Amino acid sequence: MLNNYRIGETSQAAVRYLACEPCIPAIAPISDEPQKHPPQVLARFGDLYGASRPMRQLFRMIARVAPTQANVLIEGESGTGKELVANTIYLMSGHAGEPLVAVNCGAISPHLMEAELFGHERGSFTGAVRSRKGCFERADGGILFLDEVTEMPMDMQIKLLRILETGRFCRVGADTETEVKVRVIAATNRCPKQAVRDGILRSDLYYRLSVFPLQVPPLRERGEDIQLIANVFLERLNREERSAKVFSQASRQFMQTYQWPGNVRELKNAVHRAFILADRELDLTAAMTAPVPAEPTPPAGEEASGCVTLQVGSTLEEAQRRLICATLGHYRGNKTLAAAVLGVSLKTLYNRLKEYEAKPDGAGPPGTSFSSKVA
Repeated sequence: MLNNYRIGETSQAAVRYLACEPCIPAIAPISDEPQKHPPQVLARFGDLYGASRPMRQLFRMIARVAPTQANVLIEGESGTGKELVANTIYLMSGHAGEPLVAVNCGAISPHLMEAELFGHERGSFTGAVRSRKGCFERADGGILFLDEVTEMPMDMQIKLLRILETGRFCRVGADTETEVKVRVIAATNRCPKQAVRDGILRSDLYYRLSVFPLQVPPLRERGEDIQLIANVFLERLNREERSAKVFSQASRQFMQTYQWPGNVRELKNAVHRAFILADRELDLTAAMTAPVPAEPTPPAGEEASGCVTLQVGSTLEEAQRRLICATLGHYRGNKTLAAAVLGVSLKTLYNRLKEYEAKPDGAGPPGTSFSSKVA
């Protein structure tokens, strides 16, 4: 059963948003004592679902920061729902009629990022046949969501820092500055402090973005939420397909013992896969271990040797492409493992592969399809 919840002692903006939902009982204050009984009801808060203590605490923090103008840095593993957290903040900010612009920093080529964020004037570079507003201008008066912010090149981090400090920037090819009022919500699947130590994220930008940090818990730490969220996914599929399928008892036991490295996204895909395979009862264990078609053995080369050799003078883009393709080939097309080894999110890896697929020379490792599903 799903109930919509209103967090006690929340901001008026959050209360107004949730008040439009019917039947909203109050959530009891969070206690430091462990729960004697597992939660039986799934709480809904904006676009988020959960009944576990970590999620209830996250709901309270969102309710506190949503109606303010503070920048927010959302930290969490891939698949935990960071974008849903950002969208919930937007819905509860009291400015839901204003723009919400989302951009994935890992999906934009470095040489196009400045034009994407700040816009450009006509003729400022080859192919700029007209002037175009960037993300900051389109988000003026509202919220800009910067996903995978730690994937942003260092030179762009300097320019981002300046606009956060002054609210001003120049379009590419422009002589005059443009002033905007934008609230920034950023997200990363890395530990931000470790990213600063590794030289991936500027420390001054980190402090500008993390006025109010939020930590999204991984699914393995959310206890009974796993089964409750799985029920949500199954109910949606049953409605769409006009069926009445259920989880087997073995599936429910599997949910609680499996670690879910891909978090909610992996759970959603697993439920969908099991739903397709099932006649009546969903068997998650079989769906997660379903045999995959045999792939041809890669020939001796970079994928087989485990090494990538680069010629002096190769571009960084070419080096990155070959490293990604070689790593993907080494793990026989398993994108989840390849992304973990490369230190990027699964979403970033998919975006890179889509770029390579669109290019004439974007060939991947043998037996690997860029458009294939997650292994």
